[in-house]
Amino acid sequence: MAGLIKREDIDEVRQRTDIKEVVDGYVTLKGAGLGTFKGLCPFHDERSPSFTVRPQVGRYHCFGCGEDGDAISFVQKMDHTSFHEAVEKLAARIGYELRYEDGGTGPNREEVGKRQRLLDAHKIADEFFRAQLLTAGAAEGRNFLHGRGFDRTAAEQFGVGYAPQGWDSLLKHLRGRGFTDAELKLTGMFSEGNRGIYDRFRGRLIWPIRDIAGDTIGFGARKLYEDDQGPKYLNTPETVLYKKSQVLYGIDLAKRNIAKDRQLVVVEGYTDVMACHLAGVGTAVATCGTAFGTDHIKIARRLLSDDGTGGEVIFTFDGDAAGQKAALRAFEEDQRFVAQTYVAVEPSGADPCDLRQLKGAAAVRDLIGTRRPLFEFAIRASLKRHNLDTVEGRVAALRESAPVVAQIRDSGIRPAYVRELAGWLGMPIEEVSRAVGLAAKRAASGAPGTAGTAGAASTAGAPGAGQGTTPGQAGKPAAAPPSDAPIAFMRPDPRDPIAAMERQALEVVIQNPAVLGGEAALSGGAWERFEACHFVTPAYSAVHTAVRAAGLAHAGDPVAWVEGIRQEVPGPLQGLVSELAVVPLPASTPEALQRYCRDILARLFELQITRVKADKMGQLQRLDASAQPEEFQRLNRELMQLEMQRRALRMDS
Repeated sequence: MAGLIKREDIDEVRQRTDIKEVVDGYVTLKGAGLGTFKGLCPFHDERSPSFTVRPQVGRYHCFGCGEDGDAISFVQKMDHTSFHEAVEKLAARIGYELRYEDGGTGPNREEVGKRQRLLDAHKIADEFFRAQLLTAGAAEGRNFLHGRGFDRTAAEQFGVGYAPQGWDSLLKHLRGRGFTDAELKLTGMFSEGNRGIYDRFRGRLIWPIRDIAGDTIGFGARKLYEDDQGPKYLNTPETVLYKKSQVLYGIDLAKRNIAKDRQLVVVEGYTDVMACHLAGVGTAVATCGTAFGTDHIKIARRLLSDDGTGGEVIFTFDGDAAGQKAALRAFEEDQRFVAQTYVAVEPSGADPCDLRQLKGAAAVRDLIGTRRPLFEFAIRASLKRHNLDTVEGRVAALRESAPVVAQIRDSGIRPAYVRELAGWLGMPIEEVSRAVGLAAKRAASGAPGTAGTAGAASTAGAPGAGQGTTPGQAGKPAAAPPSDAPIAFMRPDPRDPIAAMERQALEVVIQNPAVLGGEAALSGGAWERFEACHFVTPAYSAVHTAVRAAGLAHAGDPVAWVEGIRQEVPGPLQGLVSELAVVPLPASTPEALQRYCRDILARLFELQITRVKADKMGQLQRLDASAQPEEFQRLNRELMQLEMQRRALRMDS
């Protein structure tokens, strides 16, 4: 059995890994200051981005939920792997050969975690299906693709394959690659009968379903032969890897375009995704046998950076009754988006694949370009259910459509749709406006109360405390812990100017330790001055002590520097150190950053001088000058020296 990974190799992987590149595979990041990036947190649902990544120090921190860590912990949480597996994955990513304690060489295929074994099986099956599409037996599959306008290049681009008609073609192939039947049962690629397991997909065209990182986690299979008694489309069942409510087909191909164009197009099938991408709509994805739901929305919002600054989600549905029902179901989820939601329905009822065949790629792009707001579609759909030629019908239509208008988030657009609805109904604007207003009030009064949770944990020792509140939130006093409990630290009140000053100084020192030594430092022994500072806020005092204990030995290596400080603070404050390490500093250029850092430290040192001066002034006032002339003169000299130091600091900064 393999031993533990050597500590120095773990540190090497941590330092060599670009955390931004790792996070970029899951979250759309935008610049948020010099060397800092922000995006929507992948660990909780939020409307404004508070997930912050600082590549220089190799850490991330969410100011919304308090999650923090490095590249290793990020991979652990996102891919649900062990620490051991996460280090190995990152080492493979950068081409670093790990060493193990006791002469071990790392896990072999039999020792890899269950998830990785499943991924390996899917990768091999994916390759098998693609190779089979080129064989003589797959002629019907190639004819199907050709009949829908897809050539060999398109099939290769989307990894389309073919499952042979035999009962055990894939089974034999995977057994030959060393997989046991027990492992294969967990993949979802096999069914089980009286004689054991057999291929689930037989005589079908195959689409690989991949996660956002590009790993194949399941398959979708389309029936080709009349004697196939199965459903038209057959997908992988739920497995450890494949959760259909959390999967979007094509997300691996579309994620970059979604982030770049701030657009997500939701279509209904695999061939529709292919048609859209080939027509130039590279933001298209599809659900896999389920409605577009809450978990899909979370994925979409992270990629869109759904923070209220633009972005759009476009649903395409068939023009039939089922399509309208799906569109209205999507409208129910509209409030979960900040991005504007639209619907694009081809009047003839053609889906994107048919449209590309009948009218060409431009028609697909035009379909997306002629999208309509989803709430307009929902309003018109509600009106169609009533006879607007009668008074009763118009009143009933108003009752049904008014709540839809009331849900429109944009207060500037809502009045315009009140006027539109009045016109469609042939009713006075005032009457429609009253109905919409009443619907809004009913919705507000009927909504369940939402008690805020931010700041509920008021100590760094409580879950999420010291790290789970957005900067600017004041904490509440915590109950006193028992005498044998771990030390708890109250969340510093950001309204306290002293606490704010101490926080800014720690942000500067942790993120830019060069300001304490070297050419960038303030003159006059900046490190010694910082060591001598007295921090009055307990949490910041503990971090200050940790910085002093860590010393400047690793200050030249930002990742090791921050990790060293984290190891020196009490456990409840490790999240606070991460927070201080990634919070954006108010500077847009390296020169401005240096000025800011020097100014903040100068203010900290000046504050310390002011405190000492106040102490000595108190001593001086209590002193009898005639009785103790030498002491009086000494205190006066020290006060003068302190004042000179204060003035020098101002000149230096």
